[in-house]
Amino acid sequence: MSIKATITAISHYVPEDILSNSDLEKLVDTNDEWIKSRTGISERRILKKGATSDLAFPAVQNILKQRNISPLEIDTIIVATVTPDMFFPSTACILQEKIGAKNAFAFDLNAACSGFLYALVVGSQMIESGSQKKVLVVGADKMSSILNYKDRNTCILFGDGAGAVLLEPSEDETFGVLDNRLYSDGSGKDFLYMKGGGSLNPATHETVDQQLHYIFQDGKSVFKVAVIGMADVSAELMTRNNLTSENIDWLVPHQANLRIIDACAERMGIDKSKVMINIERYGNTTAATIPLCLSEWWHARKIIKGQNIILSSFGAGYTWGAVYLRWSLDPPTN
Repeated sequence: MSIKATITAISHYVPEDILSNSDLEKLVDTNDEWIKSRTGISERRILKKGATSDLAFPAVQNILKQRNISPLEIDTIIVATVTPDMFFPSTACILQEKIGAKNAFAFDLNAACSGFLYALVVGSQMIESGSQKKVLVVGADKMSSILNYKDRNTCILFGDGAGAVLLEPSEDETFGVLDNRLYSDGSGKDFLYMKGGGSLNPATHETVDQQLHYIFQDGKSVFKVAVIGMADVSAELMTRNNLTSENIDWLVPHQANLRIIDACAERMGIDKSKVMINIERYGNTTAATIPLCLSEWWHARKIIKGQNIILSSFGAGYTWGAVYLRWSLDPPTN
């Protein structure tokens, strides 16, 4: 009997400070109606003090409490992020020290908005190999740290947040992470990037003056490939596993733009009532969007044990992919 990786605990964290559309009207040439009609976003959360590890820390603390385990029991920590606390050490190592998981090895994974899915697959395969028993998979980003609040094309889209899951082995092959498909296409480097700060353009007075340390996005180009990529890879998983839109209980798409989400669901033939959407309150939290949705829905008792769930994402790279899982976690007790 093969081992399957199952989610045995899930949590999320968003900072208290809210940046609303009306707040953005004071910073850049935009307005509430323009933002809502084009993105579906009304507000987003901003971490004013601290770093990405400070977003991940409370989410992971809640997981340990929820599962009633010691941090010493954690074998591996994977943090998916594009906004690490520092280039090195990894944010995962910083988080390991903060929570006291002294027996865990830790590393970061950068696949932009697809980061959580990539990390979930890597963590699942560690569990399935039998080498690890408890793997923490975290998606966390402080996107406000790399935004130009004079650029209305990008600053309206992103917010800060974190989501995390604990993966553990199960001998029940009908539950857990059942299948996945991940893709990359490096030609996407020209349409969504941050040029400054790496070895190509190390930080200098000139790179700061040229505003190279902010996100750049060609929205129209990204929109077209994101809809096709997310929908096609999700449909591929459905075909491989003999699933139809009727027996998919939830689609959990990356929360980049409501138009992308709607177009992806329509292309897949999934009714909107089966699509997890919280972009209106948080914006695009990059690697955090999918676990943030899952955690909110589970805590609200909207996810039932045994339901079929498709996770789908698209991000810079380009990177994209989908994961098929059958929910194995009982409803929360409180």
